Amino acid sequence: MKLGIVVFPGKALQDLANSYRKRYDPHYSLIPPHITLKSPFEASESEVKELAIQLEGISKRFAPLLLRIPKFSSFHPVNNVIYFKVEPTVEMTDLYEAIDSLGYGGTAEYSFVPHITLGQRLSDDEYSDVFGSLKMQKVNHEEMVDRFHLLYQLENGSWTVYETFRLGKE
Repeated sequence: MKLGIVVFPGKALQDLANSYRKRYDPHYSLIPPHITLKSPFEASESEVKELAIQLEGISKRFAPLLLRIPKFSSFHPVNNVIYFKVEPTVEMTDLYEAIDSLGYGGTAEYSFVPHITLGQRLSDDEYSDVFGSLKMQKVNHEEMVDRFHLLYQLENGSWTVYETFRLGKE
């Protein structure tokens, strides 16, 4: 079973992200806008149940997170990905590290850069056009998120929630 762990932002930010994603992100129809806390990895049914118990424990150790998104950014020249930059906070980084320390899926391919992807797999010209116009704009969005989600991938490639974990003490 292929799993991933994400934070979904609120509806207003998802709607704004989707206004770009429907044109520039081939994964638009497969998963809502999100911040990845753990990239996709394989796990067995028994591992999923154990992971869910561990994630429940982690969720109680962390308060809700502040998402502050000041601007558009990009991973260019590594790849032509355009995203909402999420200002990293100690709390978000600590949550990421707590989840990563569980050891599922091995070592991350990239260091943790919290972001919400808006466009990917863009040609060089398309990337230059789109990012050239977006990078001048400010976003200045702030919200609190109080949960993260363990997702699994369906046979058609789309992702759905396996379990949701509320941040903070019950």
